[in-house]
Amino acid sequence: MDSAPTIAIVGRPNVGKSTLFNRLIGKKLAITAKEAGTTRDRIFHHIDVNGYDCILVDTGGLEYGKQENIEEDIQTQAALAINEANVILFVIDTIQDLTANDFAAAEILRKSKKQVIIVANKCDHPNIENNIYNIYELGFDEPVQISAIHKTGIDTLQHAIEKKLKEQKIKKSTKPKKQEDQIDLCIIGKPNAGKSSLINALTNSEKVIVSHIPGTTRDITDTELIFKDQKFNLIDTAGLRRPGKIEKGIEKFSALRVLLGIDRSEVVVLLIDGEKGLSQQDCHVASMAVEKEKGIILAINKIDLLEKGEEERDRIIWKLRKKMAFIPWAPVVFISAKNKRNTNQILQLAKEITKEREKRIPTPQLNSYLQKVTQKHLPASVKSRKPKFFYASQVDIRPPRFVLFFRNPKDLHFTYPRYLENQIRKEYGFNGTAISIKFKNKNDIKG
Repeated sequence: MDSAPTIAIVGRPNVGKSTLFNRLIGKKLAITAKEAGTTRDRIFHHIDVNGYDCILVDTGGLEYGKQENIEEDIQTQAALAINEANVILFVIDTIQDLTANDFAAAEILRKSKKQVIIVANKCDHPNIENNIYNIYELGFDEPVQISAIHKTGIDTLQHAIEKKLKEQKIKKSTKPKKQEDQIDLCIIGKPNAGKSSLINALTNSEKVIVSHIPGTTRDITDTELIFKDQKFNLIDTAGLRRPGKIEKGIEKFSALRVLLGIDRSEVVVLLIDGEKGLSQQDCHVASMAVEKEKGIILAINKIDLLEKGEEERDRIIWKLRKKMAFIPWAPVVFISAKNKRNTNQILQLAKEITKEREKRIPTPQLNSYLQKVTQKHLPASVKSRKPKFFYASQVDIRPPRFVLFFRNPKDLHFTYPRYLENQIRKEYGFNGTAISIKFKNKNDIKG
């Protein structure tokens, strides 16, 4: 199964990697890999490179002073980028002279036979001519000259990345190819939440036929299941730690693999440790799945919760809904992965959610309903110009996507889109899945 190509940025500290990262993603996100509390969003981010949906990764600064064996430290850092990336951006500071560490890293990257682009940063500095020519000593092709801070040369860099992706015969596609009769199910959660036990429970069930398939990404494994005549592809990823616990190296790429797993899935199962309760990390992971418009199942794990009675479970659900108010539509299931209780309910829910994601509402029916809804509660406005609803259409499934045409849609009060989503869900369901609602100006209506 295909996944988004990965672009890794490598280089010594202070060569401009963070600035380049921010420039390519179009946001100001400080990348401070050594600080406690660094979030995963500061490690990788989705970007569009001339039609290619890619994941941009920061590998952290290549710092070697803390270890006696410089070569070992270079290999620890650079090998991770080499193993994961389709394209490597090797950033050089043209103001500074090349160092032994630059040459050591270049040797490893060159021997890898991966697609490497030398990025000569800070080329707007007046005294860089000699250093530009010195970069050729690293043994790569023509360096791409940029100034990340002033946005110079970014278009040229994007075209260079596009060329490297084409050489690998990677096609432009925002959606991975998948078998239409197969449900891709990704299980994510913090370490020790019981993820491994859940996977074992699902694959060892007497009602399940299991065949193991090699994973497409290192440390991501796929397992094919057939449950009640439905084929599932179970995507197993590494456990996530708290943001402050995500350290450089393997932990960063563990978080990257979770994002890749979410990307490839139809439905995401967020496994929550029932004894420790919901954490901020769980909420953050759920928001990642919402951002990717996936189906979501909240699975509360631990046998004790199943035996404490309905009142205790209701209390837990109330707390869960309060902290995860942004996904009131996600079903909650209590399980015991260790004792294989209620685990198959996850597969049944995934099947039902996938059916909801495939639901399509006829255009006349949708418009008739939304006319009533918008008349019942007229669109509020943040300005004097009053928005008015004209027309709506469902344009896609998996996930369900809607386009609503308004007069002055930009002036809608921020609460109105949520009102419309709630009304659509009230009438048509879409339980367990994110839906997308876009607002356009009535002048964009064709015909």
